[in-house]
Amino acid sequence: MNRMHGTTIVAVSRGGTTAIAGDGQVTLGETIVKRGAVKVRPLADGTVLTGFAGAVSDAFTLLEKFEGYLDSTKGNLLRAAVETVKEWRTDRALRNLEAMLIVADADQILTLSGAGDVIAPDEPVAAVGSGGAYAQAAALALLRHTDMGAEEIARRALLIAAEIDIYTSGNATVLTVGGQDDVDAGEGEPEVQP
Repeated sequence: MNRMHGTTIVAVSRGGTTAIAGDGQVTLGETIVKRGAVKVRPLADGTVLTGFAGAVSDAFTLLEKFEGYLDSTKGNLLRAAVETVKEWRTDRALRNLEAMLIVADADQILTLSGAGDVIAPDEPVAAVGSGGAYAQAAALALLRHTDMGAEEIARRALLIAAEIDIYTSGNATVLTVGGQDDVDAGEGEPEVQP
């Protein structure tokens, strides 16, 4: 049976701004079935950004759980992430969900996995998905060797990953929080730039 494959999500923080970028490609086997999927979303009135890779319905279930914990912890990103992963790891139904999440606010980036991991990266870059390693390497190089802002680094890192990973498209959706680029979840759709 063919399974849906691939995506790339990359998050970068620099200068008080955090950006998260995701590509829009959905692949079934060796066939591209969608190019414009939105895999990054703002939560908590735009103060928290999320991105997901893996099975879409599984990711939506986990995002719903995370959002509930974010509300119950009054916006505490780390506590909400830990509670989400604890439930993900111990609940019989959730345990089999196949997805990875990146959650971020203006101050921190976290990667969540079903293995029980809540990972705060050593450097302000995280990436998941089929092109995650390429995007992370590109983002780290751009962060270390350019003066680009978080949004531009995230976008360019995703586009570099798309040149290498066949399951990642160059159709980038980029959201930002912090600095002057705060996302307002109530005002329209995220900006999509190829």
